[in-house]
Amino acid sequence: MLEQQGRVVAVEHGAVLVQVERQSACGSCQARAACGQGLAQMTRSSSCHQVRALTDLSLQVGDTVVLGMSEELMLRSAFMVYLLPLLALLGGAGVASWVELSELLVILFALTGFVGALVFLRNFNRRNLDNANLVPIVLRAELNTV
Repeated sequence: MLEQQGRVVAVEHGAVLVQVERQSACGSCQARAACGQGLAQMTRSSSCHQVRALTDLSLQVGDTVVLGMSEELMLRSAFMVYLLPLLALLGGAGVASWVELSELLVILFALTGFVGALVFLRNFNRRNLDNANLVPIVLRAELNTV
């Protein structure tokens, strides 16, 4: 189980919006000043983002919580976000090439496959917004120390 600590910024019925700090390996890498990832981190305006997580705990804005996500879910999510659109793009181009269409139509088929995958992912995420097997969950609340 992967865990991440964050702070509650909004409370919904059965869920919370949690602000978490972006994780990066750049802090321990010797080449961080010369690589593209390190440069992107320096130019980023904020090192935090918000995650919606399901919970059955009674939480308030400002509480510190620990979010959990299974490794399997992380791998499946990475596949869907990164590989699925790429495969759809290549599949669209491959089908158009196999049918021996013009180069312009091959490009259009590739773009259609890519956009179709993005639309599918958006609808998939909306349908599974409250599915505990597919979104992060709040594992526990931590004591706030000031």
